[in-house]
Amino acid sequence: MRHTPSGGAGHGIAATGSGLMSIGTVLNALRDEFPDITVSKIRFLEAEGLVEPRRTPAGYRKFSPRDVERLGHVLRMQRDHYLPLKVIRDHLDASERGEAVRLPALGRQRDGEPVPEVAAEDPVIARIGRQELLAAAGVGDEELREWESYGLLAPLADGAYDAEAVTVASLVVQLGEFGIEPRHLRVMKAAADREAGLVDQVVAPLRRHRNPQTRAHAEARTKELAGLAVRLHAALVQTALGVRLP
Repeated sequence: MRHTPSGGAGHGIAATGSGLMSIGTVLNALRDEFPDITVSKIRFLEAEGLVEPRRTPAGYRKFSPRDVERLGHVLRMQRDHYLPLKVIRDHLDASERGEAVRLPALGRQRDGEPVPEVAAEDPVIARIGRQELLAAAGVGDEELREWESYGLLAPLADGAYDAEAVTVASLVVQLGEFGIEPRHLRVMKAAADREAGLVDQVVAPLRRHRNPQTRAHAEARTKELAGLAVRLHAALVQTALGVRLP
């Protein structure tokens, strides 16, 4: 595997020198941009084929500056696009073959509110077809049907999906990389449905109001309450686990 990733310029990681580096040195080089990076995470990405460091006769890993660039690119694509590792690997391999590729349009979340993120030349996508969803998430039809059986995703009346389904699918894939199966996520779906029901109770009177302005205000209030609910949920999970996310 030859590592010539795109998109790594401007992040300063390549300036670690031209010699080979230990995994500890790589950790320090990446930590400024990725404060939650760990040795275990680097080893996991190696095991998944995202990077291939050299090995000394004694078995120690030695990373080249291009290895570190590639790691930074992988971590950036996970952080900024919520892409599953299979999609990242295919994207990088295609780039190294000189093929023109672009990332799937996935959603990010800022301050608890979903924000669609697409390539600069693309319009915001409100709906996505089944085949496009499968390609973006890097899964097969059987896996998608399994997720649907657990209520994690559901097509609209015309068979298409809301664009946020791509974010849900990619997160299900990433959780699966840690051994969390779709059936385990039913509890999260149930909690989300209860939270959505609570928000709906608050805004329902606004939607039924006679004043058109008040009814229009219901959507803005729904978004505001959804954002607060997501932030509270995240804070409660962090508190329960005793961790702080960056």
